[in-house]
Amino acid sequence: MQNFLENHQFIWYAIAGLSLIIELGIMGLSGPLLFFAIASAVTGILVNIGLIDGWQSEILIVGILSAVITLILWKPLKNMQQLRSQTDESSDMIGLKVPASSEITTTGGTIRYSGIDWQARLAEDAAGIVGNDLNSDVISDKSQCVIVAVSGTTMLVKAL
Repeated sequence: MQNFLENHQFIWYAIAGLSLIIELGIMGLSGPLLFFAIASAVTGILVNIGLIDGWQSEILIVGILSAVITLILWKPLKNMQQLRSQTDESSDMIGLKVPASSEITTTGGTIRYSGIDWQARLAEDAAGIVGNDLNSDVISDKSQCVIVAVSGTTMLVKAL
């Protein structure tokens, strides 16, 4: 314990590690603790090389670095999270022909598969060309459709 009190950098490394573990394990890299963990690690490095001395300045540097790192990394990390493929094109449901259990539009509807009603909507490239009707953006109730992609728990469908 005395070693921690005499060598503040180890405390900052421990805080950084604990924050990172909590961020990755519980919060799923959503941000706030990640920025604090990076700031704590950088502060530990600055203390280790002797650029900062004293608890007050160390805490001040962690606060300032957290704010600066947040400003720098917030938007790129959010963009990276949104770039992940939101539609699954590898599901075993893709290609299945299923009946619509309610009217399906570009904003919603339902299909019936395996005794369950699933949320569905028209796939983006299917809107406007449904069946033989070039101006329809709807698959009517009880009509057959094919699943072309999965987005979360919503099936993206096209008319047959």
